[in-house]
Amino acid sequence: MSWRNTLILAVIALAGVVYFRFFEMKRPSTEEARQQAQNVVNFDRSKIDGIVLKNGDQQIEIRRRENKWRLETPIKDQADGALVENLLSDLESWQKEGTIPAKDIEADKSKLTEYGLDNPKLKLKLLGQGRSPEIWFGKDAALEGRMYVRLQNSKQTFLAKQSIRKDIDRKPEEFRDRKLTDLTTAQVRRITLKTPAGEMELEKKGDHWDILKPLRARVDDGKIGDLISQITSARIQQFVADDRGDLRPYGLAEPRGSITLFDQAEKKDQKVEIGESIKVFGREDKGQTLQIGGVPEKEKDQIYVRFNPRGSVYTLPKKTEEILNTKPADLRDNHLVRIDTNILDRITIDVPGKGKTVLARKDGNWTIASRNNVPADSGAVQRLIDTLQNERVTRFAEDVASDLPKYGLDKPQIQLTFSSFASENTAETKAGEQPFAGIAFGKSEGANVYARLTDEPFVVAVRRGFLDQISPDPQQWQELSIFKFKPEQIHRLSVTTEKELSLERDQNKQWHWLKGSGDINQANVQSLLNTLSSLHAVRWLGTTMPQHGFEKPQLVLAFTTSQDNKTSHKLSIGAQNNDGTWCGRVDGREGTFAMSNPDLNTLKLPLAGQATASPSPTMTPVTSVTP
Repeated sequence: MSWRNTLILAVIALAGVVYFRFFEMKRPSTEEARQQAQNVVNFDRSKIDGIVLKNGDQQIEIRRRENKWRLETPIKDQADGALVENLLSDLESWQKEGTIPAKDIEADKSKLTEYGLDNPKLKLKLLGQGRSPEIWFGKDAALEGRMYVRLQNSKQTFLAKQSIRKDIDRKPEEFRDRKLTDLTTAQVRRITLKTPAGEMELEKKGDHWDILKPLRARVDDGKIGDLISQITSARIQQFVADDRGDLRPYGLAEPRGSITLFDQAEKKDQKVEIGESIKVFGREDKGQTLQIGGVPEKEKDQIYVRFNPRGSVYTLPKKTEEILNTKPADLRDNHLVRIDTNILDRITIDVPGKGKTVLARKDGNWTIASRNNVPADSGAVQRLIDTLQNERVTRFAEDVASDLPKYGLDKPQIQLTFSSFASENTAETKAGEQPFAGIAFGKSEGANVYARLTDEPFVVAVRRGFLDQISPDPQQWQELSIFKFKPEQIHRLSVTTEKELSLERDQNKQWHWLKGSGDINQANVQSLLNTLSSLHAVRWLGTTMPQHGFEKPQLVLAFTTSQDNKTSHKLSIGAQNNDGTWCGRVDGREGTFAMSNPDLNTLKLPLAGQATASPSPTMTPVTSVTP
């Protein structure tokens, strides 16, 4: 045999194997085949795009359009998708519970009439690829909960549960979706609201909402979410009529108001060249508009509405009309400022005449950039940010800041600027600091102080005490850690109160007196070292003042952290503050900090051991006498 013939036979054999494997894979398993044989109908649900129900002279047609179910006959409307999907699920699992063979039917033609299957009133037909034959529904069987069923052109008759008949034996309006819209609250990106008081327009930018008309202002995201939810979760009470007739009886010829929901941001006009001509296309989304009309005479707890996407008049619960009472002030965000902490890298505190304090984020922590990036108290900076985020205005003083001197905002007493920072140019940003928000604080009036955001036109009032949390002194933003050593790093220690005591470690790491005598209280020395080496301030008080009491300190501790004693440090404790803390200062670091009373007590522990007193020979022991 030639090699060519051998090759041809091999190709034929391989093709046979592939063909066999392909069709074997397509064939159902034994269990699947048994299941399918027991089903009343078998179909591929994903390929079903329509259902036709015939009930006497009435026909209902439901079609799948863009993955949504719609009624096409006898009403055009949105279908109840859950109801349709439930029907398909029931059909998939609908099983035969008995079979009347074709020969029995052939032997007695009257049986079809007896079973109600000669020309049944109720029929169901699936539309789409791989659909099953039309299903005919007969009479109830003698067996409870069972009925006679037949497939069109089939000679067999089956007994099956009555569940499917209950699913489809409905009026057309029962297949209509009672949920007003399939939009979700999260999908809505723009709103126009027309009320007797005027028109409002709102838009979502990123994660937040803003009012665009009749003024530009931030919106409380929770409040606008509740308003939108009233529409997206609304359920129809009654299907009244289509909207092609006279709408005056429903108060919808001239509706009292309306709300329109848009599920995408508005598109700018786009110029498209077609041949030698240019056409301009704008946005195609016209939104979903709900118009609000009158109140039915008999159902005072309902209200007539017209919803344009569905082309019908309905009734909704009367509380829906509450949206017509909505005013801009009802939706405004009364938080002082909205800060995007994801891009916040700089906070600048500017007080005229006192310079600027710049706090900078670096590697997850904060520094004082205006003081060579010395570490800042990151906890205090975060508290400031949290306070700013949570601070609410006490009132909106002016919607248009036309008279800044009236509020002291022409010459603010303090300004905050929030910026992002890029170390180098990128496609999205330029290198350097990029301010994205700012607040100016004007004059105080009573318990309030006036403020204005630099990118918003209105003036607000906030509580006056809020300014106390914004220190313009860079020293008050320093980190709270005073010393960062390990106790064993301290080599020499000097403690001065009314007198000076001085100790030093020897070559064996044991302490001995340089100034002092007697036994050394090792436990007290270790406690002092533990507190001193990791000393933390309660807070920073700011620039050192005479009242801080450092001219005559009550305690001075000097210590070294190197074997040659050249690396030295000094801590001075001055006067006591009103809250029980103590004024502290360290050499080489500006400002005064507050130290806790327990820390001071530890630093004042006696370092010399106390001698044990010998009993006096003249002392007479006291005997306890029981009366």
